[in-house]
Amino acid sequence: MPEIVDLRSDTVTQPTPEMRRAMAEAEVGDDVFGEDPTVRKLEERVADILGKKSAVFVPSGVMGNQIALAVHTQPGDEVVVAERSHIFHYESGAPGQISGVQLRPVGDETGILKPIDVESVVRGAFDWEPRTSLVCLENTVNKAGGLVYPLDDIRRVAEAARAHELALHLDGARLWNATAATGTPESEFSASFDTVNVCLSKGLGAPVGSVLAGSEALIQEARRMRKRLGGGMRQSGILAAAGLLALDHREQLKADHARAKSFADALSRCAAFRVVPPETNIVLFDTLDEDASTVLEKLEEEGVRVVPFGPKTLRATFHRDVTDDGLNHAISTIRKLFG
Repeated sequence: MPEIVDLRSDTVTQPTPEMRRAMAEAEVGDDVFGEDPTVRKLEERVADILGKKSAVFVPSGVMGNQIALAVHTQPGDEVVVAERSHIFHYESGAPGQISGVQLRPVGDETGILKPIDVESVVRGAFDWEPRTSLVCLENTVNKAGGLVYPLDDIRRVAEAARAHELALHLDGARLWNATAATGTPESEFSASFDTVNVCLSKGLGAPVGSVLAGSEALIQEARRMRKRLGGGMRQSGILAAAGLLALDHREQLKADHARAKSFADALSRCAAFRVVPPETNIVLFDTLDEDASTVLEKLEEEGVRVVPFGPKTLRATFHRDVTDDGLNHAISTIRKLFG
């Protein structure tokens, strides 16, 4: 069997032995009653990192995003999102089913919105129009190859949204990567938003969990919505213990970024591919001679796992479980098959 290098996603990471010990030894209580001390510690720490007053631990990033949409909107409202956003592409139509809202995707392939993108689609002045109530941004932008949403662009879009009295939510599933790449603290990226959702189970390596942060009033409503969605867990400190340790791994994301760049450099030297230079841990590359499915199968046979991102596009995502040996195997496989 060939060596397996799993680049499908940074969600495939395994919990470290230290995490497993912390989970086994976690002090727990009933979190629905607010009695799990480990969950409370995690929520307080994430709220502090993001510069928010309060936070709530949820099982997944999708649940965190959907809770945010629910607390910011009323059925029939319209939510402005980037066309490249995770909420639009990868959350199973949940906004319509759960909150009764419709999404208004705008912007280009970068996923970085301009103020005019928001201002030009705000509606609700007439009875026959849906009411625009919320703008959602994503940082980093997954479908744009882990692109960092620049702080100045966030502030400009937020100013435009506030001028129309719109709420703002950040899908910060990989916000940690944006900070690792730029040195800008998570709290600065988060400052313009009413709510921010961050994932612990991607590059940071926790097995489960996300945290939604915001004001005390919004998070109190978020807890009610979490319960409605079946996310009211009990002795969930077992999971939160891993999340606390995951937060200590943020600095290590820089190594993932460096390996992604090395892999992209190798791809760029191969005539079979066109590569999007990575800013963080995600490498998008277009196949010039074959369909993405064919290239994917060839790589899979050699133990290199990636995912299709379009008929001619593949994605490779680097994470803490990809070693230098794994990187070298992936590069040598590219050279062997396509060099």
